[in-house]
Amino acid sequence: MTSQTTLDKTGPGDGGSPSSSDQAPASGLRGHPWLTLLTVAVGVMMVALDGTIVAIANPAIQADLKASFADVQWITNGYFLALAVALITAGKLGDRFGHRQTFLIGVVGFAAASGAIGLSSSIAAVVSFRVLQGLFGALLMPAALGLLRATFPAEKLNMAIGIWGMVIGASTAGGPILGGVLVEHVNWQSVFFINVPVGVLALALGVLILLDHRAENAPRSFDLLGIALLSAAMFCLVWALIKAPTWGWGDGLTWTFIAASVVGFVLFAFWETKVKEPLIPLGLFRSVALSAGVVLMVLMAFAFLGGLFFVTFYLQNVHGMSPIDAGLHLLPLTGMMIVGSPLAGALITKLGPRIPLAGGMASVAIAMFGMSTLETDTGSGVMSLWFALLGLGLAPVMVGATEVIVGNAPMELSGVAGGLQQAAMQIGGSLGTAVLGAVMASKVDGDLPGNWKDAGLPALPPAQLDQASEAVQVGVAPVTKGTPAEIAAKITDVAHDTFISGMSLASLAAAGVAAFAVLVALLTKRGENAEAGAGVGHV
Repeated sequence: MTSQTTLDKTGPGDGGSPSSSDQAPASGLRGHPWLTLLTVAVGVMMVALDGTIVAIANPAIQADLKASFADVQWITNGYFLALAVALITAGKLGDRFGHRQTFLIGVVGFAAASGAIGLSSSIAAVVSFRVLQGLFGALLMPAALGLLRATFPAEKLNMAIGIWGMVIGASTAGGPILGGVLVEHVNWQSVFFINVPVGVLALALGVLILLDHRAENAPRSFDLLGIALLSAAMFCLVWALIKAPTWGWGDGLTWTFIAASVVGFVLFAFWETKVKEPLIPLGLFRSVALSAGVVLMVLMAFAFLGGLFFVTFYLQNVHGMSPIDAGLHLLPLTGMMIVGSPLAGALITKLGPRIPLAGGMASVAIAMFGMSTLETDTGSGVMSLWFALLGLGLAPVMVGATEVIVGNAPMELSGVAGGLQQAAMQIGGSLGTAVLGAVMASKVDGDLPGNWKDAGLPALPPAQLDQASEAVQVGVAPVTKGTPAEIAAKITDVAHDTFISGMSLASLAAAGVAAFAVLVALLTKRGENAEAGAGVGHV
């Protein structure tokens, strides 16, 4: 199924009819493909950066606003929860009203919410505006992919998505470095204020450059019940994954929310077969390639974000690095994603996605296996090798899976497809962090009492042992003030060795997931509808 693109005449240089890659280039800046890519990259950078930069600011926010640990968790959880729940609906809004409009609204709202956080004097205000950030970020991300899909011709789309993926990867990995510099040398508010000038730049570029593309058969109505059912199901699932480490995987409340999410998804799927203009036409998933792309994005995020979650604790709490040093040690990962993403786009254009995707996930599996061999005294060279291999594997997966999802959806559903891609990544990351966190917790709980006893340390009562276990799960040695140096050294050795055993098992689990994803990658193929996104020239 393919569809042509109707271009609204919104200013000088706009095309007024569907165009293809062999047409004469349009005049002026509006609709220029590479400038469009630059514009959406600036906007997307804000959202990707905020996913990790804020984690560095959380301790300073907690101290300044006298917040509890649970309050600080909500700074991150509120953002990701709003983002995950709203992504697909936001993509549909773009399909209905135009991706240019939703992108610009997302940029303005995200920057304004960021500025409001910087001006906030209470933790409740910070959390509330973080939720708004997530909602406006959800508007922005699928719209960016929809704009790229509509602007670039098929032979250039992978390269564009490669650069788009490079920006996301670099921003995500660079967040801790930039956050560390700002918190250390300015203040925690600067972490949010930095989005305001970036948002102004993205808005100015968007007004001047972005062209409104709308498919002829774009949706004309809203599936309100479908939106409600999907949002409720996504909320229950992500909420269960966020709270499972606190509640416990055996707790009835965890499984109540998981069961509610399953019921919600079933009701949503049933309703989508009955409504005239569904939120997500289930016929989309008749495309094996598109379905495989969504599953692949979940598995990639599971292995990558779930595994990387422990690496930051390993670098900071076991090796004793500052946040900035830890970020610098991750530069091999960032660098390979920056270099590898555009190259992966060119390779996928030439070979198709199947081989690069399978090779990328194999590289991720090997890297995660390598990370399972890290010890308390592993040197920077060995760490850099595994981080670089991980980045090398992630680059083709980020690019290829995105192209498979967006390129195999018809043009009028490009926003929904972009929302699916982003939602799959959010769910995969949350699932990976929760499941691998449970693996880590189980291993630490099982090994710590024996390791503690073998070191000749005095036995701890159950309550103190639980507290020690929680500390060890993030690589912190539970040394109390006034403990003699010799005993403190033994406790530190036990804590770090036990943490390493848990991280090793979690990394092996991530490697297994990545290895399974190699098989899923073999089901993918080049986007059947990518030619519908022929560009407006200048390519």
